Amino acid sequence: MQEKDRDLIPASAPIETGLDVASFVTSAVPWIGGPVSNVLSGASFGRKLGRVREVLTGLTEDLREFQSGVSENYVKTEECEELLEQTLKRACEERHEGKRRLYRSFLTDAIKSPGETYDEQLRLLRTIEQLQPDHFVVLRALNQPPSRDPGMMGSPGQTLQRRLPKMDKNHIAELVTQLNDYGITNLTTMDTMMTGHGAENVGHSITPYGQRLLQFVLEA
Repeated sequence: MQEKDRDLIPASAPIETGLDVASFVTSAVPWIGGPVSNVLSGASFGRKLGRVREVLTGLTEDLREFQSGVSENYVKTEECEELLEQTLKRACEERHEGKRRLYRSFLTDAIKSPGETYDEQLRLLRTIEQLQPDHFVVLRALNQPPSRDPGMMGSPGQTLQRRLPKMDKNHIAELVTQLNDYGITNLTTMDTMMTGHGAENVGHSITPYGQRLLQFVLEA
């Protein structure tokens, strides 16, 4: 994921306001326009509105052809509006384009598949906020399929170093420790020597919660 700063409103719309963005969303996907209008009319994003528009434009693309009575009822709830507000506030402050795509995927999933409690959704949102782009790089590496021809012996740490040759091994170890702390992985045997296939199966260290988060990473 490469970083592209889009912290200003696009040049084509230098005086665009939150209500302008809400109007665009409403015209594209009318059934989500209400909560978007409520959030944007009550929040001030200033010169970073372009980031919010980026996320909402992607969201409308994801929902344009989508139809679900359950989802249409969900977006009318106070819970959905609060989740939308919490996500857009974080997206507004996020410089990294890749993480803003994660916020888009998060919102799309929340609307298309409602059912998780607000507390569960907020936990996911807070985790996304805490993670750095390198965490997602490591998570993708963990998710790679095992090599067909592993060495006779190896360790999970060596497997990750091979998959991430440009990343310092100490940095990899630090990132894995942090992923463990967040409940995303449970890889505590970085330097333990195993038979080749054992060392390669690092994907098993991704927890169910981590798999939930990985869904957004892969979609983004």
